[in-house]
Amino acid sequence: MMQPAMKRTRKITRAFMLCALMAAIIPATLPPAHGQSYKYFRLGNAADAQRKPVPGYALMGGGSDLDVAFTWLCDRASGGDFLVLRAHGDDDYNPYINGLCKANSVSTLILPDRAAAQDPRVAEIIRQAEAIFIAGGDQANYLNFWADTPVQKEMNDALARGVPLGGTSAGLAVMGEFVYSAQGDAPDDPDLTSALAISNPFHPRVAVRRAFLKIPILKNTLTDTHFKKRDRMGRTLTFLSRIVQDGWSAHPREIAVDEKTAVLLEPDGKATVVGKSTVYFMQVNEAPAVCRANELLTFGNISVSRLGPGGQFDVTKWQGTDGVSYTLSVNKGTVHSTASGGAIY
Repeated sequence: MMQPAMKRTRKITRAFMLCALMAAIIPATLPPAHGQSYKYFRLGNAADAQRKPVPGYALMGGGSDLDVAFTWLCDRASGGDFLVLRAHGDDDYNPYINGLCKANSVSTLILPDRAAAQDPRVAEIIRQAEAIFIAGGDQANYLNFWADTPVQKEMNDALARGVPLGGTSAGLAVMGEFVYSAQGDAPDDPDLTSALAISNPFHPRVAVRRAFLKIPILKNTLTDTHFKKRDRMGRTLTFLSRIVQDGWSAHPREIAVDEKTAVLLEPDGKATVVGKSTVYFMQVNEAPAVCRANELLTFGNISVSRLGPGGQFDVTKWQGTDGVSYTLSVNKGTVHSTASGGAIY
């Protein structure tokens, strides 16, 4: 008489286990509630993994995503929880990263305003991540929405704990100590060009901020993206001149990454270039001669190391074992180069 009951019990148990399994693998979408404006999408296990991550930084120049850079970040998460941060967009990174990672979970947290960045649940989600990736978009939104909120604090606390961090395009732009803040840009306003910046170093759109993220190996460093593809050399030299002129640093440095390319950077400063294009490691050696409002920039002796895929660079010593080295200067708004053929890239 007990056998049918036992069969029902086993069926119920199996059904319960199946539901639990489906809950773990189906993406979770948490809709806004009670004024909540963030969105959270999760693939994988709903429970926090609490693994020991390995620190490191993936500096991605934008354009097509690089599997090798994401796999590198995934490996450093040690099977934990991988978190994507963005201000707008959707969860399209989740299936892509989930296909590359052996992670406890892959999730996307969308924080479109300062109210979202103040939500206690948002801080908890960031606190539980074993790897963080900042997507592309508009770095002005990241600074306007996230600076001086629990989001900024939790990101820096995660970095201090050794959580690896990656960023592409706007996500990379906010990783250095010095950040082009894009405050004057707008969806209907073209991107700040090299010609505009170098013609007036104090144009309102030449806006640089500092110390959003605290990455020791990127201290005194500006990070730039889409570099050769969008001809950003003139504007980045203008940013560097302003950093000196404004008294922030006498000898600032820059890591400028082209599209479809990334720098995989260890905390000890060892860097490897991966992808399809080039990376530019630049350093200012003297103050600009002319860096004033409404005057063409004059600025000399900027050293450049250009590395391609497979190139190695030591950020602590600021020297590479591969690539091409040359010097740039700006004379009344025109960039000159000692490289072969006068090439600036």
